[in-house]
Amino acid sequence: MQRPELDAVIIGAGPNGLAAAITLAQAGRSVTVFEAGDTPGGGTRTAELTLPGFRHDVCSAIHPLGLASPFFRAIPLHEHGLKWIQPPGALAHPLDDGTAVLVSQDLRATADQLGRDAAAYLRMFEPLVGNWQALLVEILGPFRLPRRPLLMARFGQLAIRSARGLASARFRQVHARALFAGLGAHSMLPLETTVSAAAGLVEGTLAHAVGWPMAAGGSQQIADALAGLLGSLGGTIVTGRRISSLDELPDARAVFFDTSPKELIRIAGQRLPAGYRRRLERFRYGPGVFKLDWALEGPVPWAAENCRRAATVHLGGQLEEIAEAEAAVGRGEHPERPFIIFAQQSLFDPDRAPQGKHAAWGYCHVPNGSTVDMTDRIEAQIERFAPGFRSRILARHSRNSVEMEHYNANYVGGDINSGIQDLAQLWTRPVARLSPYTTPVDGLYLCSSSTPPGGGVHGMCGYHAARAALSRSLKSG
Repeated sequence: MQRPELDAVIIGAGPNGLAAAITLAQAGRSVTVFEAGDTPGGGTRTAELTLPGFRHDVCSAIHPLGLASPFFRAIPLHEHGLKWIQPPGALAHPLDDGTAVLVSQDLRATADQLGRDAAAYLRMFEPLVGNWQALLVEILGPFRLPRRPLLMARFGQLAIRSARGLASARFRQVHARALFAGLGAHSMLPLETTVSAAAGLVEGTLAHAVGWPMAAGGSQQIADALAGLLGSLGGTIVTGRRISSLDELPDARAVFFDTSPKELIRIAGQRLPAGYRRRLERFRYGPGVFKLDWALEGPVPWAAENCRRAATVHLGGQLEEIAEAEAAVGRGEHPERPFIIFAQQSLFDPDRAPQGKHAAWGYCHVPNGSTVDMTDRIEAQIERFAPGFRSRILARHSRNSVEMEHYNANYVGGDINSGIQDLAQLWTRPVARLSPYTTPVDGLYLCSSSTPPGGGVHGMCGYHAARAALSRSLKSG
């Protein structure tokens, strides 16, 4: 029997597709990646979206897991041009009184800003920050018996709760409650939802353990470094090639999909068993996003000084307001005062904008598939905490949820997590299987953020999918 042309073909050159390819190439397997876009990257791309010389991150911008994930820690991306920039603070959360909490890697300095809640904040985060590497090994993958049961029990008893419930129970004052609400809103769930606290715990732990860094020059540098490493291992990437059918691929022992389940069905649906296909069709996608990028004539005029010391700023006010905004999205509504995740990379990376100018990035959550223009609501929220912001705008670029999906087919309805991460889909994404990366078709694998551990630039979905294949379809070279 003739040997296939390749060991593996991967559809999609996002971080997870590239992680799968690198893991396979490190094991001596031949691999080719096909990417629909003109450059590799998926959600880690940078482009001049507004004016010449202003470099904007098209989707992901801040990357704590780029430093922290076991996969990224194990590969030499610095040898392929990737440099990290670490702002003084991981994030800032301003309030209407003109103050802002600055979260830094110094856990105690952060806690000291929280008044009577300082001790409670330390009790919550000290055990997690002290064991962050072991914690990430446990949670950044498929469900399994924990290797550190006591650590996971401590994390689990907090993570299973709602972000609003945990913040209200643990903290007594406005600043700490607001801070945790903003962290919890990264879950893209209403803050009253079970397990929405998990995102807040992980994001906060990473802020203190490794910071919230960004890639010098833009997120595209992460993708370029991954591509460079893959090339050094003998792997190849074909860009500008959108795959519509498995018949378009070269013969290979294994095919990996760095795609959403929707795209897996589109490309391979006729080869999937009907029951499995129906289960994929029932996979639930979460809220979409409305994203803005700005070219600015100067830095953002924040009222609170601490906001000038962080690349990321959470804009939403107190816990109750953030909770109402996220609850409105959960009801299919568009909040008048949305919660905004805002990034100001050019404050710390001069290559992002012409000299003396600045670039900024921000988004809010909206109902899946929304085409509502949230520009005025977003800019009103920024103006609330940075009076004079609008007067500094030279140009803006926007994408609604439908346009986000047009940019990246994995963002179904604008869902940048490629699937809601509630309790029912936390470990069983996209369907409940002993190995969520496998399919009923031998040699067909899913390696996208629609598998555990879900969204984020960490490469772990691709790594775990590749390890699954190396123990099955690609067991021998």
